[in-house]
Amino acid sequence: MSTSATKKTVKPNFLARLTPMNWIALVLFILTVIFIIQNTSTVSIDLLWISVRSPQWLTISVIFLIGWLCGYFTRRRKNSKD
Repeated sequence: MSTSATKKTVKPNFLARLTPMNWIALVLFILTVIFIIQNTSTVSIDLLWISVRSPQWLTISVIFLIGWLCGYFTRRRKNSKD
């Protein structure tokens, strides 16, 4: 019979293992869910001869994505001259 004590390793709980970037992502996710819940009404968008009806949260999200893509494609890139 062995008298040596076995060491038991204790894993930190889930919240203790989160990094600051994980916390930011979690807060942004919660805010996104709140945004979607609060903006469920249907809106109509007219552009020239096109008329689209969709949930308000989807409309705002698409406009944000279009703006982000415009910024991404028009950003200044650094020249890498060696």
